[in-house]
Amino acid sequence: MTTIIQPVTAPCFASRTSRRRFLYGTGVGLALPWLESSPVRSDDSAKLGTAYDSSQPPVRFACLYFSNGVEPKHWWARGRGSSMQLGPGLQPLLPYREDIVFLRGLFNEQSVRNSSAHLGRMPNLLSGAWVSLDQNDIRVGRTMDQALAKQIGHRTAVPSLALGIEPTELRLEDGLSMIYGSCISWASDTRPATKEIYPARAFDLLVGDGKGRKLDRSVLDQVLADAKKLKLRLGQSDRKKLDEYLESIRDIENRIDRASREQRLEGWTPTLTEPNMVRPDDDLPQNVPDHMRLILDLVVLAFQMDKTRIATCMLNNDLSQMNFGFLDGVQGSLHLDLTHNGRDPALEAMYLQTNQFHVQQFAYLLQRLKAIDEGGQTLLDSSLLMFCSNLFDGDKHQADQMPIVLAGRGGGSLQTGRVLDYLNRGDEHRRACSLYLSLMDRMGVHLPRFGDSNRRLANL
Repeated sequence: MTTIIQPVTAPCFASRTSRRRFLYGTGVGLALPWLESSPVRSDDSAKLGTAYDSSQPPVRFACLYFSNGVEPKHWWARGRGSSMQLGPGLQPLLPYREDIVFLRGLFNEQSVRNSSAHLGRMPNLLSGAWVSLDQNDIRVGRTMDQALAKQIGHRTAVPSLALGIEPTELRLEDGLSMIYGSCISWASDTRPATKEIYPARAFDLLVGDGKGRKLDRSVLDQVLADAKKLKLRLGQSDRKKLDEYLESIRDIENRIDRASREQRLEGWTPTLTEPNMVRPDDDLPQNVPDHMRLILDLVVLAFQMDKTRIATCMLNNDLSQMNFGFLDGVQGSLHLDLTHNGRDPALEAMYLQTNQFHVQQFAYLLQRLKAIDEGGQTLLDSSLLMFCSNLFDGDKHQADQMPIVLAGRGGGSLQTGRVLDYLNRGDEHRRACSLYLSLMDRMGVHLPRFGDSNRRLANL
């Protein structure tokens, strides 16, 4: 069995090494970096030198998003702990009052400034960045979940999960791509993270079904051997780029090693080493509540097996076409129509039901995580969960504050059972990106600045 170094379509001259090549082994091609033109990649995690206690359960982060905001008069919280009072929209969280933090008044300034009432105010939910209104230049800032994945994603087999219920749409809406309305996780300014809506494919990503897994250690060994031969023919600058590339290959090796053993020699071990749920059917579920619960079950599975520590889940897309006729009293109305209700009392009542339904999904996730013991503390205690939307009053497209509920104790780093109100503290003190910096700190990722903020959220 041999591995071939083979150029692709870039021109190749006899006296020079082609700048774009692939390393091939048993039918698998791995692209080399763009030699002589690629920027040198830095290893931010090495610079940070973040330490974490491997004897304790790791902190997990998940963001659960619902579209088109809330009915404001029903979205409020007062008091503390078990005495906390919750508005009608939040009633499903009553059993978890001591596990949550209700946040009021945080916002993304670039959302408020954007003239596109929906697509200019949604994809930057987790980045606080400006959203390009040029349909030929899809551009959003990298999101905080992906900033986390860049730093700590190498510790798990799957660096991060991006999940959803509705598919990524490619149509235009008001002259802008619905990619903006379909993705809250962005791997770079111009590329959203791949969102998975099929439970079976997400299950296979986490567990593996033994099919089509060509990338094994023997292939990587061959690739590394040929890459070392190639290195002898490169200049100093390209050697450095190739070394950085080989580090990424070694990271794949480490992940394969982790996936091939079910026990650890020391420190914390996951409470689950084999999936405790059957593989979902290949087809996309047609029942919305069942689909949502199945996706959330996969988040729980991923966290319990320590397959990933970072996840996002979109319960609906922005401008959602989801029909909530499955709820009693909500007959044949699209979610988008219910949220843009013009204060019609009948539509407002149905809008409240959809808000409560979304909150029920968050409560389900809390219930599942709280039931899992990790040696003296629950999986919920070891998590940081954020439930949010990009708009407040969906009917008014109000972006000057966001509905946000946190849950979990982040391994003891977050005091729950509180209401924190930032609405009248001044814009510098109520930036959502300040919250993201604070949450990333609790995950062991310390950045001097993220999005439009260089300060942590006060009192969190």
